[in-house]
Amino acid sequence: MAPLSKAGAALTALREDLSGDVFTQDDPGYDEARTVFNAMIDRRPAVIAQCESAADVVTAVRFARDLDLKIAVRGGGHSVAGMALNDGGLVADLRRMHEVTVHPAARAAHVGGGATMSHLDRACEPFGLATTGGRVSTTGVGGFVLGGGTGWLDRKFGLAADNLLGAELVTADGELVHATAEDHPELFWGLHGGGGNFGIATSLTLRLHELPQMSIAFLLFLPERGPEVVRAFRDVIEAGPSDLGGGVIYLTGPPEEFVPPHLVGLLLCGVLLTYTGPVEGLRELAAPVLEIPHEVEMVMDIPYAELQCMLDDPPGMRNYWSAEYLTGVPDAFVDVFCARADSMPVPTGTQHVVWPQGGAIAQAPGDYPLPFRDAPWAVHPFGVWEDEADDERCRQWVKDVRADARPWSTGAVYLNFTGDEGSDRVVAGLGEKNVARLAALKRQYDPDNVFRFNHNIQPA
Repeated sequence: MAPLSKAGAALTALREDLSGDVFTQDDPGYDEARTVFNAMIDRRPAVIAQCESAADVVTAVRFARDLDLKIAVRGGGHSVAGMALNDGGLVADLRRMHEVTVHPAARAAHVGGGATMSHLDRACEPFGLATTGGRVSTTGVGGFVLGGGTGWLDRKFGLAADNLLGAELVTADGELVHATAEDHPELFWGLHGGGGNFGIATSLTLRLHELPQMSIAFLLFLPERGPEVVRAFRDVIEAGPSDLGGGVIYLTGPPEEFVPPHLVGLLLCGVLLTYTGPVEGLRELAAPVLEIPHEVEMVMDIPYAELQCMLDDPPGMRNYWSAEYLTGVPDAFVDVFCARADSMPVPTGTQHVVWPQGGAIAQAPGDYPLPFRDAPWAVHPFGVWEDEADDERCRQWVKDVRADARPWSTGAVYLNFTGDEGSDRVVAGLGEKNVARLAALKRQYDPDNVFRFNHNIQPA
């Protein structure tokens, strides 16, 4: 850390030079500025720089480097693992940089580094265009795409990273770099799964696709129907086109109008089938699932941006997530998966999810470091609760789901779904054959490991 006199002068200069706001621990609004999605995360950075432009990010990075401050990056979304904050360092907060510009003729969108899926989806909707986004509207675009990006449209349009056309980054030296397949191609490769290891993404350019219609079937079943439901869902997906997606979701019955009062607060088994086409086609494809006796049924056409809001995660809850990617979902796995629902913490916001991959996900456009894409299925224990007293049992339940799934696990993982699960899991998320190449790239762009608040790649 620099001497106090230098730090004080530098902080004064930062406040003057930054277009956005600067917060330190004595400033009104500091606690609000450091509050993140996951209520389990309580960290106190020395400086929070709320950037409004790439130039602001450059200024913030140079300030931090001059004072030897650790740097964390806050995009627009969740960072459920708490990587958007640090103690005693600088946070480059990009949330004000959420502009989205759609170029319909080029079928591309230019997206600010702090944008959420809602910003992106709403901007694309008037043009009948979309690209693969997270499964909720509150996901941050930047971290989502750079980590790979899986969502309701991935079987049709590929992973989000497959639709990355270019990125603007501020490097550890405070320089602005544009990476595309033609310019800085090795860096561009590393951005397909390497996350924020190589710089701060101030903007992304994403490929868009025509999506004139979207429809869903959402059903709730009594939990004892679970094994029958999962098997029927599996068979429908595996026999159906890549236009079809969704998942089976054990959840607590929410206090919504569409849920009968006597089921609110109880364990239920839900199915969401998504279809990039009209509801008539979905009804035909989903018939084996629709025929199983159920308590709630919603089958309808729906704008994609509205679908994205259906399962939004509330902020301020305690969160612990993980995942395993599967070789398949044979009947033996189905039985184990459904049995684990019996110990799911209820009533909480926790969800026990299995969903398909395949389709365009498996059709890799390049040798990107995204080894989870080869798995046909995934299981995602999604721990969400309110009471600190439930921390241990909720985290243990997530770990139990992972342990149950290991006999069918491919060993790969999508890092955006995990927190700090050790260096071996980082390797599993990047692919062992890619680690040396990524470490060399890290050495080129961030030899001092300035950007370490992430699923970290050590410079070789």
